[in-house]
Amino acid sequence: MGVGQSAEGRVPWRMPGPIGLGTSAAAVPRAAPSYALRDWGDGSAPPLYVPVVERVDATLAADVEARLRAWAAALGFSEDELDAMGSAGFGRLAMLTHPDTDDPEALLTAAKLNASWWAADDYYADDTALGAVPELLPPRLALVMAAMDRPPDAGDFTPPLDGALADDLVLRMLRSATDHLAARTSAAVVQRVCYSTFAMFVSWTAYAAWRETERHPPAWEYLAARQHDSFYTSMTLIDAVGGYELPAELYYRQRVRDALFQAGTASVLVNDLFSVAKDAADEKPVCNMILLVAADRGCSVEEATEAVVDLHNDFVRGFERARTELSVVPSPQLQWFLRGAQAWMGGGFEWHATNERYRSA
Repeated sequence: MGVGQSAEGRVPWRMPGPIGLGTSAAAVPRAAPSYALRDWGDGSAPPLYVPVVERVDATLAADVEARLRAWAAALGFSEDELDAMGSAGFGRLAMLTHPDTDDPEALLTAAKLNASWWAADDYYADDTALGAVPELLPPRLALVMAAMDRPPDAGDFTPPLDGALADDLVLRMLRSATDHLAARTSAAVVQRVCYSTFAMFVSWTAYAAWRETERHPPAWEYLAARQHDSFYTSMTLIDAVGGYELPAELYYRQRVRDALFQAGTASVLVNDLFSVAKDAADEKPVCNMILLVAADRGCSVEEATEAVVDLHNDFVRGFERARTELSVVPSPQLQWFLRGAQAWMGGGFEWHATNERYRSA
């Protein structure tokens, strides 16, 4: 399938140009593709209600993957690490979730940051074989703030910090990815992305504490943390990748924020659903919404899965209603962004459903 074609063979939506910072457009995107009930996993669980994926373009994904690999190699990845990152498919994730552009350099913005977030999760939080040490997680994540949001010079105290940032692969990734973002968007969007990342990392410290103390939180408490550790963070990039900017007074409006949290949480529940078998098999099971619901209710994993599917579908339908309600707001940028969040949900599901990491879980 060639660049610019959707999975159904139609040309996907495109925003009118020019749409750079400081410009405006009168047109709004065409009606979005429909939602659908999609089977997943082995097909035994109820289907998930998700937007139809808007674009599947293997050629474009491969282009972004090649650029991502070259970037990671320059940062010091070993060949094994490069192969592992390639199998994860972050270039494909960017292609699937950002159908508003065919520019591989724009898509690379999302690929770099998503790869960096996943690397922080693997190297700092989850995989002891890669050097994850639970008691070191909070101070490591604190240094992420300095990598992404550079503090001013502090005299003799700055060189040791610079050395620490240069010596750590994940910190090099996050700094470089943030610099790439800053070259393509405004300072306001960069800070939006930074502070969403920092909020996400607060939730990671909660997971680490629960895991080390062998405390199993109730599902409601986990969900409260998960809503700030969701694909909402990835969705903060929608306009930066698309080549426009949603003004802060609209982005942070409560009804808009609620809608984006619904989209981000629905997408991360997809991750929990696809990961439940792998998570349950872990020697120290990680927090997973399905496993926690099963523990809370004293029910089977199958019954808990049905409950989480229902929750996911409720979040998606809530976003769908919110988008309809917000369609009266006379802002093309807002309509583009909400359309982008819908596309992200559809693309995110497709990525999980076709990614070997989750298909083999």
